[in-house]
Amino acid sequence: MAIRLGDTAPDFTAESTMGTIEFHKWLGDSWGILFTHPKDFTPVCTTELGEVAKLKGEFDKRNVKAIGLSVDSVQDHNKWLGDIEETQGAAVNYPLLADPERKVADLYEMIHENANNTLTVRSVFIIGPDKKVKLTLTYPASTGRNFDEIPRVIDSLQLTSNHKVATPVNWKHGEDVIIVPSVSDEEAAKKFPGYTTVKPYLRTTKDPTA
Repeated sequence: MAIRLGDTAPDFTAESTMGTIEFHKWLGDSWGILFTHPKDFTPVCTTELGEVAKLKGEFDKRNVKAIGLSVDSVQDHNKWLGDIEETQGAAVNYPLLADPERKVADLYEMIHENANNTLTVRSVFIIGPDKKVKLTLTYPASTGRNFDEIPRVIDSLQLTSNHKVATPVNWKHGEDVIIVPSVSDEEAAKKFPGYTTVKPYLRTTKDPTA
């Protein structure tokens, strides 16, 4: 059964490049990004893991922990880390999970037989501090992900979690947001003074975190 938004992220214990990970315990009160790559020592994956390392400062600002996974061993991961740092200019600063028996991959349905029944696809799971799945993305093995989208999505998710607003198309932090329909006009006037009514169902206000 596919993991759906709002489901509790499956817990697991697995070895990683930074020791044994008990996933829910490791997440603690943080947001989490669990992302998979098809295989070590492959070109697209090398660029992606370097990019995630470069984003650590952005993730730290948002209370987010990143963790990667493939079906390779810890030994293979460790051998590959030097190549990533050499070619991408960033040392991997987050754990890489080893999953040679595909236990975690099966829990999260990261093996797609129509794509390749031995490799994990490029999946991303964003998980909240409540351990609920907030977002999923899946890319084919041939397409590197746009990791610029991940901090943007987390900004939106955290905004919605803390305020009764949603974010419009192509929204970026600091731009106007949308008041959710469940908020009455009376409540909106108190919570978002000076908000704009474009249509009765479309009310905008300033980003409350800007």
